[in-house]
Amino acid sequence: MEKRILRSFVVMAGFLVAAKSASAIDIYPADYTILPPGTTLALGYLGFKSSHEFNLDGVGDVPGSSLNQTIGIARVLHYSQIAGIPVAYQVYLPFANLSNFKVGGASPQTNNGMGDITFGFTAFLVNRPDPVYGTTVGITPYVSLPTGKYDVNRSGPGAGAVTFTPQLGVIQGLGHNFYFDGAFDVAVQTGHSNAGQQISVHPSIELQTYLRYQISAASSVSFGYAGYFGGKQYINDAYNGQETSSSELRLYASHMLTPTWQVAGMVGKAVANEGGFKNSYSVQIRVMKIF
Repeated sequence: MEKRILRSFVVMAGFLVAAKSASAIDIYPADYTILPPGTTLALGYLGFKSSHEFNLDGVGDVPGSSLNQTIGIARVLHYSQIAGIPVAYQVYLPFANLSNFKVGGASPQTNNGMGDITFGFTAFLVNRPDPVYGTTVGITPYVSLPTGKYDVNRSGPGAGAVTFTPQLGVIQGLGHNFYFDGAFDVAVQTGHSNAGQQISVHPSIELQTYLRYQISAASSVSFGYAGYFGGKQYINDAYNGQETSSSELRLYASHMLTPTWQVAGMVGKAVANEGGFKNSYSVQIRVMKIF
């Protein structure tokens, strides 16, 4: 029975990376900062994740498994106002390259390249700009369209379906240059069919909490947690042993090189995982230009 499940998963390996990448809308600390109307941000992200542990729910860890992911993201945001309420419009497009991909010693085929384009609209419903104990609360509905190359038999950056992800973001001043940054979102993906297979994913949840220390107006460091829950995956109504269930600790740092250029980075390590690859480590660098 276990061999049959594992063999079936290897055949449907394309479901793994695509479904998990579609479920996550990660933030950097201070991302929910409100900027003046008319401000535009151009951002570029480059990240790398390495995994050497794979877990098949109901079976356990599968030896001889590994996955390296190189991920890039191009993103643009524009800030405005509607009826006096601060808002932001954004669009981002991911790119991915998968390498060293093995499950139980087998090497499933992969797709690389462009992922699913995502559009977002943020309404900042709470805006109390006290420099010490200020509060900001924003709600962002994201919609990801299936623009990436997708094949249920190949892993890749495309999900093959529309994904709707509403996110709640919070910044709370704590005093003494400390801030709490948090985000909570739920990803809901439409069911779809590919290569004669009917595919569905249960809603997945992401929770992010960070404690940020503002060293100066230009520099900050943050430490926190990102957790992913739910997201069980089904092929022809049969659970394939995969879900979005992992916990990761992260360290961030950011610095304004000039008044209009910022560089930021993140390092992370998964501390728990069930139903998928566990990141041995992840790193990412982000460059931002303010217009």
